[in-house]
Amino acid sequence: MGKPTIADLARVAGVSVTTVSHAFSGRRHVEPETRKRIEALAREIGYRPNHRAQRLRTGRAGSIALVSSMPFAVAAGPSRLGFLMEIAAAAAVTAFSRGISLCLVPPLGPRDSLDALEVDGAIVVEPERDDPVLDFFSDRGVEVVSIGRAPGRDAPPFVDLQSGATAHLLLDHLFSEGGRVGLITGQQRRNSYIEMEAAYAALTARTGSPPLAIRVDEQGGEQAAAAAAESLFRADPALSALCVPVDAFATGVLEAARAAGRRVPQDLRLATRYDGMRAKLATPALTAVDLHLDQVAAAAVDLLIARLEQAEPAPHVISPPALVLRASSAASPEAFKSKD
Repeated sequence: MGKPTIADLARVAGVSVTTVSHAFSGRRHVEPETRKRIEALAREIGYRPNHRAQRLRTGRAGSIALVSSMPFAVAAGPSRLGFLMEIAAAAAVTAFSRGISLCLVPPLGPRDSLDALEVDGAIVVEPERDDPVLDFFSDRGVEVVSIGRAPGRDAPPFVDLQSGATAHLLLDHLFSEGGRVGLITGQQRRNSYIEMEAAYAALTARTGSPPLAIRVDEQGGEQAAAAAAESLFRADPALSALCVPVDAFATGVLEAARAAGRRVPQDLRLATRYDGMRAKLATPALTAVDLHLDQVAAAAVDLLIARLEQAEPAPHVISPPALVLRASSAASPEAFKSKD
């Protein structure tokens, strides 16, 4: 007896061949119980879907890309690359379960090209305004979704990173102790920076505290952030807290504080956004935010596949961001220990 075919499985399951195909491809909705029954029967009779044949029939590459326009200066090492890799790990699992492979595009240098990339669609992580990565895919007619809203009128469909809520978590925490709170964001116009700056402007206006904010070119990385922190220290010696959303920038600020003789958190309370390796391994460890990137990544893959198939995306509920308190923002080391 030869290998069981899709028609054999459909007959045993009492459904159409189309339903079996959709159950394995995930490209159309199939009731969860029906899908489970088909998968169980497939194992029982030894049927394995031929994804290569499916790709030949559809003319698709069977892969999607995950890419970010963040430069190496903030994406190298355990910084933004950690952010990208955390998303990639969860996205790859979701894509694989749908019979699709994930191509992770490393942080792009100024001379890098995507011309050799053959994919059915792309997920762009936190695009900036007029992002050339978005333009590249748009010009080639490749379906794109983004993680985080792309600033501008022609933004692609996106999965919300809840940047406004994240901004308020960090800023409310730092402002709660009083004193002078400063802000260091990126010069590039990404939605997370824009919403952070808007929340900061609203809080300083409400509290009557003069704003002390500066933008740093991402290309400058840690050194540029350290220089920015030094300028803020000079501008206001009473500065008591800094919100630095980019974790690579936060590491630069830590170095600048040490050079200036400012102890963290006794003299300067510090918080960043991404709860990655930089935040966890810094000395002191950095207060950060759990962005639930596993949920975000899964939602982005499902959104992209739905767009490719012109179908309704699977419903996803993404948990609200959660503040992860660490020693860098404690009012005092003793106060932090008492909460530990």
